[in-house]
Amino acid sequence: MPSSDFAALAARAESLRGRLDRFRRALGRFFVERQDAVDLMVVCAVAQEPLLLVGAPGTAKSALVTRFRDALGLSADDYFEYMLTRFTEPSEVFGPVDIEQLREGRYVRRSEGKLPTARLVFLDEVFKASSAILNALLTVINERKFYQDGQPVPVPLAVLFAATNDVPAHAELDALKDRFALRVLCPSVHASRLHELLDAGLDGYADEQAGRRPWAEGLATLDDVLDAHRYLTTLMGQREVGPDGETVRDRDRYFPAPVLDELRRLLATLAREEGLQISDRKVVKLYRLLRTRAWLLRGGTVERDDLRLLAHLGDSREQLERLAERVPQLLGLDG
Repeated sequence: MPSSDFAALAARAESLRGRLDRFRRALGRFFVERQDAVDLMVVCAVAQEPLLLVGAPGTAKSALVTRFRDALGLSADDYFEYMLTRFTEPSEVFGPVDIEQLREGRYVRRSEGKLPTARLVFLDEVFKASSAILNALLTVINERKFYQDGQPVPVPLAVLFAATNDVPAHAELDALKDRFALRVLCPSVHASRLHELLDAGLDGYADEQAGRRPWAEGLATLDDVLDAHRYLTTLMGQREVGPDGETVRDRDRYFPAPVLDELRRLLATLAREEGLQISDRKVVKLYRLLRTRAWLLRGGTVERDDLRLLAHLGDSREQLERLAERVPQLLGLDG
């Protein structure tokens, strides 16, 4: 990015952060015990990292995504959602093959209104998809490309949310699972908050029946999310030469050595105690996500509290439940 463009973006950074911060707080009001999930959705959207929502049916996973979409003011052309099963055909997700072009020897899908043309995508029961869909999905996630007649075509995908009842242990799904650096647990609402659940559920049902969307308050847009991503990505890639002639990197400015040491200790502990496999790719993703969280919530340096993100590394619903208690304990923080 040219320095002049970055300077203009940096001048707007605090305004962007303020809008996104108000957005996450406002959206969280329309759910019970889901503020953590909303926060992670905003963090992952800004970082352009996929987020996996894990929970039993009926725990508001789909509602979180659809209201997030509404709150950003996305049009139908920018959004694609689908519930996957083992019988789902690639044409349902990526578009049907164009018969006219097939007769001419070209294998091209008519992708309008399907995943390759959407900026925000929600895939329910993502791990139930066939290998053909999963392989194409990996390319979309990794490279932001979709192949048409053997040629890569860029896709506009910026935000990907997926949902599952549980995280399967099948080895053939490891590559896809690794793309979801964070997984957020959506448990049933605690019995002590039954009255709040009833109020929120009945209000939401009445709003939907009346065609109202009070959560669509216009506090932020997808363009705000994309601008925040461009700002942070450029900032994290900057290099400067310090007074001693040493290169000063992002981690020198925004990730204090004691917190980085604590991150290293936590990752080693979770690998030893929980058997978590943290790939090199995921470590880099975690850095970006931690920096994004610190910027979104406070506008600055990564702190110990940001390391709570490591509670979202679990490989199953049960492990996510354990980590929700164990990570704060390891950090010496309240749960």
